[in-house]
Amino acid sequence: MAHPLSNARFLLSASDVRQLGPCHAEVAFVGRSNVGKSSLLNALVHQKALARVSRTPGRTRLINVFAVEDEDRWIVDLPGYGHASGPKRERDEWQGMIERYLAKRPSLRMVFVLIDAEVGPTPLDAQMLEWLVAHRLSAVVVANKFDKVKPSRRETQVRDIAAALGRRPEAMAWVSAAKGTGVPELRSVVASLLSSD
Repeated sequence: MAHPLSNARFLLSASDVRQLGPCHAEVAFVGRSNVGKSSLLNALVHQKALARVSRTPGRTRLINVFAVEDEDRWIVDLPGYGHASGPKRERDEWQGMIERYLAKRPSLRMVFVLIDAEVGPTPLDAQMLEWLVAHRLSAVVVANKFDKVKPSRRETQVRDIAAALGRRPEAMAWVSAAKGTGVPELRSVVASLLSSD
């Protein structure tokens, strides 16, 4: 039996939200550079190379759209924020691109904000979540790289991260793109958001 989302395919890249047409439903993934966003997207769709994985932080510089089922249900990969490579002017443009996209998509059903489970939330992660709350956008925090947290520290790390972000641990997703931990559950959530009318 095919996994939900396994038929995802690249649809388009855009440098501006105005280049995107309407769709029925979409979810977006955003996070700081080097948080493992591309690897997680590939794990979710059960494909090895749908989203390009790079060793250089900040390689995603466009709004990348992947279609699921048909062309009007989308998974959207947004540029990473934070320590991306490139001139400051370009980094500022990426931030503006992210904010314009998030503010102008009426079909956006959920924003998945990736953080590093080992490092914990950065000020930029907290700023992104505050921005989403201020704009009344639904968001789920996804703590990726959970496999890198030592088993003896996991309970404390979960509690500390959730407290730092003012969220309940059970309302967050704790995943490892590398090991597959939590990926099936997150995949089901994404598929459900995209498939409902």
